[in-house]
Amino acid sequence: MNITITARKFKARETLKDHIKDEVKSLSKFNDDILSADVILSFQNSYDSLKKAEITVHIPGQTLVAAEESDEFSKSVTLVTNKLSRQLKTLKSKRISRVK
Repeated sequence: MNITITARKFKARETLKDHIKDEVKSLSKFNDDILSADVILSFQNSYDSLKKAEITVHIPGQTLVAAEESDEFSKSVTLVTNKLSRQLKTLKSKRISRVK
């Protein structure tokens, strides 16, 4: 799986990048066909601002997108991966029900 991390208007630390990679790789237990994931981190103001994380997951024939805002980037990434895991679970259940 290809993981691309983009930090807008700042430089992301290695600890944050490692956390993002671990979270995104955990999505592979819900779907083995994930081709790539694009992670975009951004914020509005330099202080007292909401940190936004947006993840786009590319699967053959489909693209899943989720975004979340919180006071920390690591928390935002965790919330977004939770959203994507729910999307992947529903996608898998739909796929299984069509096969029957």
